[in-house]
Amino acid sequence: MTNQEIKELLQIFDESGVAEMEVQRGENRLRLRRAPMVHEMTAPSAPPVAHTHAAAPVPAPAAAAPKGSGPDPSHTLIKSPIVGTYYDAPSPEAGPFVKVGDTVEPGQVLCIIESMKLMNEIEAEIAGTLVHKLVENGRPVEYGEALFAIRPR
Repeated sequence: MTNQEIKELLQIFDESGVAEMEVQRGENRLRLRRAPMVHEMTAPSAPPVAHTHAAAPVPAPAAAAPKGSGPDPSHTLIKSPIVGTYYDAPSPEAGPFVKVGDTVEPGQVLCIIESMKLMNEIEAEIAGTLVHKLVENGRPVEYGEALFAIRPR
C-alpha cells in the first residue's frame, strides 16, 4: 500500500463513523480502530422508550431499567459510539454478553452494534457493576444514546 492509499483509507474511515476497519491487500494489512468512547456522569432526563422489533426477542422485564426510574447520577453511562442496531448477544441462540447485576471489567464486551453490515463490539471502559440495561435487543440506536449504566468500583 502506498502512503496515498493509506491517506484515502483514513479519510474513508473518518467519514464512515464505523468503530473499526481492516483492509488487506496481499501481505499488507491496515487495521484502524477509534479511540475508546468518553463516558459522561449524567443520568438521562427521561426513561428509555421501549420499542419492539418482530425479528428480535424482547428481554425479560428484570433485565431492563425499572419503569419511571433512571440511573443514579453517580453511575457511568456507556453510550453508543455509532448509529446502528443493538444486540445484547453474539448470536440469536446465545445468552447475553452481560446481565443486570454482573460485574464488568475494562475491555469486557457488553454488546454489539451492527452498522453498515459490520459488527462493532462495545466494551466496558471501567470496572464496576452493571445496574441498568437501557436498550432492548434488536432496537436501533443513535450516536451518543445511553446503552448501559455502570456503578464504578
